[in-house]
This record gives sequence, structure tokens and C-alpha cells, in this order.
Amino acid sequence: MMNELLDAERVWFRLLRVNTRMNSVIADRLREIGLSVPQCDILTTLTEQEGMSQQDLARRLYVTKGNISGLVDRLVAAALVERRTIPGDRRSHAIFLTEDGRRMAMEAIAVQKRFVEETFAKMPADRLADFEKLVIEVRDLVRAAANVQEPAIGTAMQNKVRTTSPPRARIRSVGS
Repeated sequence: MMNELLDAERVWFRLLRVNTRMNSVIADRLREIGLSVPQCDILTTLTEQEGMSQQDLARRLYVTKGNISGLVDRLVAAALVERRTIPGDRRSHAIFLTEDGRRMAMEAIAVQKRFVEETFAKMPADRLADFEKLVIEVRDLVRAAANVQEPAIGTAMQNKVRTTSPPRARIRSVGS
């Protein structure tokens, strides 16, 4: 039992390290196109579902409403998103991509896809399929340990690479 625990701890630590390294590489590459990882998260999420409220965006991205508010403020100032009043609710706004925001989101998705091509896509298909099964198993165990209800993820995400984070940078993927 003790050896199994040590093995599990070693694998857990390696997973944390590789996740940190992947997030760092993605952050550096996104910075080259003028985006932070959280900004990328918002833009790519809006390519899947525009018109979300800031509250819904915060819930979807696992961040606070205050954090989303500041990020959206900066994206509005950069003319990448716009706020539109939600009819019947003067206090809430729906967030939409501008044309520049949509272009930037597509560029960010391309950055992520290139990273996947340089890494995961080099794995043999059978090993990648096995790895995906393990990742899903770990995800389910983490969800059970956290006893957290995850938001539904639309089918549009199934065909997109996306940044996933516990708690920050996210690579979008099926059911993350």
C-alpha cells in the first residue's frame, strides 16, 4: 500500500509539472500574439457561445465575477469584445466578440492547435486513445473528490482545442 501511494504521488507530481510546463509554453506563445491566457479563455469561449453574461462566463471558466469583470473591461478597451444590454435586465450585459476579437480568437486557437501538433499529435493513435481514457478517469476522480457539479460543455467544444485550467490556463478539450 505504501509503495502504491508513493507511485501515485510521483505520478501526480509529474502531472502537475507537465501541466505547469504546458501552461507556460502556451502562455508564452499567446503573449506573442498579444493575449494572456485568461483573455484567450474568454475569446475562445465566446467563439462557442456568444452573448453570455459575465456571470455565466465566470462560472464557465471557474473564476470569480470580479476577475471576469476586469478581464472583460480590458477586452472592451482593446475592442475585442463588446457589452450589450440584456433586454429586461438593466444590470446585466451579454458579451459578444467584435470582428477583431473573432480574428484574435481564431489566431489563439491556431496557436493552441500548433502546440497540439508539436506534442500530442506525435503520439501513436492507440497510445493517445489510451492516454485520453486515463485523463478522463483522472478527471472523474478529481470531480468526485471535489464533489463539484461541472457545467455542461457544448458539442462545439468537441472539435476545438481549448485551454483547461485548474485554476488558470485552459486548453479547451472535450469534457475537461
